[in-house]
Amino acid sequence: MRALYLLLNETFLEMNFLEMYARLTAVLLTFIALILVAVIVHWITKVIIIKVIHRLVENTKTNWDDYLLKYRVFQSLSHLASAMVFYYASNYSGIIEVTSFINTFTNIYFVIIFVKVASGVTKAGNEIYQTTPYAATRSIKGYIQLIMIMVYFIAIIFIIAFIFKKSPLVLLTGLTAFAAVLLFVFKDTILGLVASIQLSANKMLKPGDWIEVPKHNANGTVVDISLNTVKVQNGDKTISTIPTYSLIADSFINWSGMEESEGRRIKRSINIDMKSVRFCDEQMLEKFRQFRLISNYVVEKQKEISDHNKNLGIENESVPNGRRQTNLGVFRKYLEEYLKSNPKINQDMAFLVRHLQPAESGLPIEIYVFSKVKELNEYEGIQADIFDHILAVIPEFELRVFQSPSGNDIKDLSEKLSLGINNSA
Repeated sequence: MRALYLLLNETFLEMNFLEMYARLTAVLLTFIALILVAVIVHWITKVIIIKVIHRLVENTKTNWDDYLLKYRVFQSLSHLASAMVFYYASNYSGIIEVTSFINTFTNIYFVIIFVKVASGVTKAGNEIYQTTPYAATRSIKGYIQLIMIMVYFIAIIFIIAFIFKKSPLVLLTGLTAFAAVLLFVFKDTILGLVASIQLSANKMLKPGDWIEVPKHNANGTVVDISLNTVKVQNGDKTISTIPTYSLIADSFINWSGMEESEGRRIKRSINIDMKSVRFCDEQMLEKFRQFRLISNYVVEKQKEISDHNKNLGIENESVPNGRRQTNLGVFRKYLEEYLKSNPKINQDMAFLVRHLQPAESGLPIEIYVFSKVKELNEYEGIQADIFDHILAVIPEFELRVFQSPSGNDIKDLSEKLSLGINNSA
């Protein structure tokens, strides 16, 4: 290399170049020649060695080397051959101008190779981790991103140090004066790191969880957890991006507990018109005895009530006295038996048919049970079938569902009033 430089320098001087321009041109052409040599070495390395490595990787039984190949780790390492060409050329050049420039270039080249290798290794490591059973419960993507931020930060420090020929430690010491600025710039990253660690350590969130975050209008499946953001695919296939730290600062609902349990809750009520609630007469009781699900209950309950009233000396003819069955009580028992006979209702979990607080909209009868099926479409179908049946069977118990008057109700009332007036006339 020194010989090439001297030859070029002497040639340019003989061509009447000024000494400064002759030296500069000789240095430039020498460096170009060095680059060509490095490119040839890199090409040889890539064609021969990488192909051999590729075949070896394909023949191995392990998967980790496949991921290293996928993320071009070996290709990045192949740049070391051309980097070594620059390194040895700078040591044996004997030319101050060339040595100084090539040293700086070589050091920066080594740093870039290190960054590329580190990036490929971390990405491969993340994919290898995704094949393990731990990936289903904990995501390490946030940690991978943090490692790469540190790698890039260190690389930038070293590159600046090489360019200005300063010690990296000196630059790091000087950066302490800008600590407040750095904290402000990387505020979201720091908050995201802390939140990511808390979410992972406390098993609050993992990819695949169904979450609901009302503040961000997100309701769907977690598809990605990174250092700064959590991506949620909503039911309408839109993507909501939520800052990671906001999941720690604010509340959110994680439905994974439901998905991992043995049932999905059905909690819905139907409002009964309280004017339709009455004591059962013998005709109503006889009708209810024909209902298969509650025939035994009606008979046994009536016997229990009759014995109770008889022991107290209460006459059956006195309606307000003693105990009597009501159409609403029989209806509530019917709902219990109907739900118990439904094979899609989990009988081992909470099971309630109850009254809620009466209101101006009627008396709510709430169904509080758990479906064995958790998949949304089938779950909604089960819930709809239950309430379709309830709405259809309510008139059989001489009960009415409470609802606000509609246009047809007012029209019917108007027609009845008109008919009554005409009849009176």
